[in-house]
Amino acid sequence: MSKQPKTISSVGKRKVAVARATLVPGEGQVLINGVPLQLWGTKYQRAKVEEALLLAGELGHKVNIQVKVRSGGGSGQADAVRTAVGKALAEQGGEQVRKAFMDYDRNLLVADMRQNEPWKPGRSKPRAAAQKGKR
Repeated sequence: MSKQPKTISSVGKRKVAVARATLVPGEGQVLINGVPLQLWGTKYQRAKVEEALLLAGELGHKVNIQVKVRSGGGSGQADAVRTAVGKALAEQGGEQVRKAFMDYDRNLLVADMRQNEPWKPGRSKPRAAAQKGKR
């Protein structure tokens, strides 16, 4: 019976964006929603995702990563993809990669759970209140 290549799945979240990454042994190809990383998003968004691959070193060139991301805006999606890829690479690379990620930026492994504050009734913004007259 042939041995199946080890597949690692991980999830990354930021704001309302959710990214699911699948990592399999390969030649360093990264696809986000079926689009190669070099063509996906803006230069800034690509750089955020590439940070995880650069910090992982040689491991980033030995695996193929497929990411499905939905919901949210561009920045939230980029952060969600970055976290999902970071978690998958840390699981594959072990304690050395995990320590490198934590020393560089904790959000490569731990989701940033800050959310947008909901608007309150009768206000123009979430924290805005009507101006009160003193006299």
